[in-house]
Amino acid sequence: MAAATDAAAASCARHTTGVCKANSPHPRGATAKCKDGTYSYSAHFRGTCSHHRGVKYWYR
Repeated sequence: MAAATDAAAASCARHTTGVCKANSPHPRGATAKCKDGTYSYSAHFRGTCSHHRGVKYWYR
């Protein structure tokens, strides 16, 4: 059963910017890594990393 949960968790929603890196190591709860190297914990996709040069990687 854990494999199904891992597979579901290892995918990203469709985004217009950034690259899906759901399987990459990242801080717990982070939803994205910004282009300036900071992490975002935003609950909403819109505006994520807007003050950090945009999204580089998505984690969900």
